[in-house]
Amino acid sequence: MAIITSAFAAERAEHEPAETSAGSAAHGGAHHEGGGFPPFEVQNFAPQLVWLALIFGVLYLLMSKLALPRVGKILETREAKIAGDLDASRELQAKAQTAAQENDSAVRAKRDEAQAIGREAAQKIAGDVAARRAAAEKEAADRLRAAEAEILAQKNTALAEVPAIASEAAASIIEKLTGAKVDAATLAAAYAATKH
Repeated sequence: MAIITSAFAAERAEHEPAETSAGSAAHGGAHHEGGGFPPFEVQNFAPQLVWLALIFGVLYLLMSKLALPRVGKILETREAKIAGDLDASRELQAKAQTAAQENDSAVRAKRDEAQAIGREAAQKIAGDVAARRAAAEKEAADRLRAAEAEILAQKNTALAEVPAIASEAAASIIEKLTGAKVDAATLAAAYAATKH
């Protein structure tokens, strides 16, 4: 910056007329006190334009050779990373969809298998229940037949004893009514004779 300032001052000194510098020295810098702003003075335009061109050229070279290639590399790297991330994302999405489809098919297969096992178990239980019901019904029927046979036997036994009981009852009734003793066997024989 000091070099640029000293070069600017040297160039300015070349362009200023001799009387102006002498007058400013004689008056103690009164020219600048009463004059305008130095960058806006007409005699300073040429050196300012030269410095503007030099600084612009240097900045242009710095930007084009150093800064812009770095920015370009950063942008290319970022685009490559974004493209890679998008490709990886698409690949992961495809894998996730494939995994979801495989999971759905596995769930359907397990559900079908569970339903088949449930149907098989229900059929087995129904078969066991039917077999037990048939066995229980057969056992109940056998007990019922045995009970009916026993009842019939007891009924026959009781019916076989009815004439003897009736004869004894009739003998005791006759004895009470008439006072005469009648043999129960005689009454039973008389009853049997009336039946035939």
